[in-house]
Amino acid sequence: MGRVVLVTGVSGTLASRVSRHLADLGESAGIDRVVGIDLRPPEGDLGGVKFVRADIRTPVVAKVIAVEDVDTVVHLDLAPARGRSGSGVKERNVIGTMQLLAACQRSTTVSKLVVGSSVAVYGSSPRDPALFMESDSARGGVRTGFPKDVVEVESYVRGFARRRPEILITTVRAAQTLHPEIESPLRSYFLNPLLPAVIGFDPRLQFLSLQDTLSIIEQSVVKDRPGTFNAAGPGVLLLSQAARRMGKPVVPLPGIGFGAAAARIVRSMGGEISPDLHRLLTYGRAVDTSALRDIFGYELSATTEQVFEEFRLAQRPGVLALLGGGR
Repeated sequence: MGRVVLVTGVSGTLASRVSRHLADLGESAGIDRVVGIDLRPPEGDLGGVKFVRADIRTPVVAKVIAVEDVDTVVHLDLAPARGRSGSGVKERNVIGTMQLLAACQRSTTVSKLVVGSSVAVYGSSPRDPALFMESDSARGGVRTGFPKDVVEVESYVRGFARRRPEILITTVRAAQTLHPEIESPLRSYFLNPLLPAVIGFDPRLQFLSLQDTLSIIEQSVVKDRPGTFNAAGPGVLLLSQAARRMGKPVVPLPGIGFGAAAARIVRSMGGEISPDLHRLLTYGRAVDTSALRDIFGYELSATTEQVFEEFRLAQRPGVLALLGGGR
């Protein structure tokens, strides 16, 4: 009898890709069925995934787990606000996770939990180390927004692990997946014709390829890899380098009031910018991924620079590139 995998948040582009990927693997990876849940169905085809309309903030998720005999839960319903802050996003991230964990705790069938966390758990501050390791904690920048949500979610996961120590838990702290078809705050940011930046800062950025994201989640499901692991393409890319390669002008703005000013500029062009990007676009962030290689056993296939280049080549050149000022 193969695994029955439940994937949360499948209306999102990344979770829908993950669920479809797992369903396509099927019996070859020991997977019998994949069930995807969310408040609304995804826009794309889920293939062999069974979709169940359900809100993980309610006890109904426990019924889904029981009815489907789920033994593996992949929690990917954790996302930052898009374009504006909102209590609904926090409620979905934090309350949704609490309800899901409560359902898993009561379940007699769940034996594995894979949590799609984020490197945002480390925050962004001027006191950050050169590379965050999994044992490090945030030095600042996690008091509000998505980083705070991630910190709270991981604390609930640790509490769950103490209550149900027999359940194998893998937490993947992933950098943002940068891909033309995958929604993320940095994807939305780089699609803008002008790129707001904080005066006097040139942050280090890291990205994760879609293929690496799929492979890491796949291995977390089909193999036993307990623990917490950073996942990001090796190396870093400075914001100035990224802007130059895309051929897009940088709009320098003061740090004080950056969020509001950047939002006004971007919205005037019909774009959007996540309210959680302010500190990342100021101080940046980079993580160490040696545990992913040495303990988890996965070798990343694409560097941060390669991920960005693939993304850049899929976009229309910026105005500076057209004028001969790119790269």
